[in-house]
Amino acid sequence: MPILPIVVGSILAVLAIGMIVWIIYLGRPQPAANPTVAGIPCDQLEHTQVHYHTALQIIYNGVVTDIPANTGIAQDSAGNTKCFYWLHVHPANPNVIHIESPATSTFTLGQFFAVWNQYSQQHGNGARKLDATHVATFTVGPGQKIVTYIDLDDGKGPQVYNGDPSAIVLKSHETISIVISPPDVNPPPTINWSQAPYSSL
Repeated sequence: MPILPIVVGSILAVLAIGMIVWIIYLGRPQPAANPTVAGIPCDQLEHTQVHYHTALQIIYNGVVTDIPANTGIAQDSAGNTKCFYWLHVHPANPNVIHIESPATSTFTLGQFFAVWNQYSQQHGNGARKLDATHVATFTVGPGQKIVTYIDLDDGKGPQVYNGDPSAIVLKSHETISIVISPPDVNPPPTINWSQAPYSSL
C-alpha cells in the first residue's frame, strides 16, 4: 500500500481541521474595546505612582447632581472590572475624581468630561458635555447662566473662575463647583478634606 497518499491525506485533513478552528476563532465575539479618550488610556490596573483627588460638584436648581459611580471604570456584562481610565470615580467617594496615573502630568476637567462622555455613551446613557450651553446632561436655558467656582483648600474658600471650565487643571484636594443659576449658590458648598469620609483621600 503506497504510503505517500496516506501522508498527504493526513496532512490535508490536519490543515482542513486547522482552518475550521481558525475560522471559528476569528468569528468569536470580540471584547468591547476601551479606546484612549482625550489622551487618557484605560489600563488593566490602577496606578499608584501619581494618585490624588479632586471633587466636582454640578449644582442645578440649587441641588448637587452626583456623578455616576464607576464613571471611568470599564466593566464587563457580569460587572467585573476590565480597566481603569486614569481619571475615574469610585462608588465609595461620590463626586470625587481619582487621578491615578503612571507618570506626572497635567489633567484637566475637559479630559474628565471626555472620559465621562465616552463611559456614559458606552452604557447607552447619552452624551455628557461641558461647553458654553451644556453641563453634563443639563442644557442652559434662557435666563440661566453657568458660574464656576474653585476652592483650592487653601483657606480662601470658593473663588469665581471666569475662564473656560474645561481648561481647569485638576489639583489635589481641589473642589470645582459648576453652578447653573438662578438660583445663585454663593458660595457653593465645598468639600472638607480633613473630615470623614474624605480624610482618607
